[in-house]
Amino acid sequence: MRLFGRGARSRRIDFVEFVEQRSAALFRTAYVLTGHREMAEDLLQEALERACRHWNRVAVADSPEAYVRRIVVNLANDRWRSLRRGGEHADVDLDARPDARDPYRAVEVRDELLQALHALPIGMRTVVVLRYLHDLDDLEIAETLGVSPGTVRSQLARGLAKLRARAAADTHPAALPHFGGAR
Repeated sequence: MRLFGRGARSRRIDFVEFVEQRSAALFRTAYVLTGHREMAEDLLQEALERACRHWNRVAVADSPEAYVRRIVVNLANDRWRSLRRGGEHADVDLDARPDARDPYRAVEVRDELLQALHALPIGMRTVVVLRYLHDLDDLEIAETLGVSPGTVRSQLARGLAKLRARAAADTHPAALPHFGGAR
């Protein structure tokens, strides 16, 4: 029995149990989307607050994790738009390096990959994150973002092309891994 996978309706999960089991994965998503520990923590907290308020609806969804992940993605997109317009968090340096105390530094290329991801527009970044961090297919990403599968494929192709171009331009061409698709 998959508790959080697609079609997992065999038992209803308690909110506290959900947070204990899935908040780390949701935090990683928020962190990759924002690039800042504090922003990711705030984003996750707000998403979990919203999920808690509507837990009866979330708990019976096919995948409570996907439901909350969509909240995280929507909040990240909203905050990105606010930053671009000079909103409430306009003093945040979008080019700042990730926190050195980050427990996810195990991968050597993590910092360069995050910098490259954060150079992408938020739509492309979100599609790349959902594909490669969460292993969602085009249809699942389209449903999560409320766009067509063609838009997902276009954003993914353009995002990967930009990542490859950046990797090729770096002094260390192997700095970023190859992400599926044609070279």
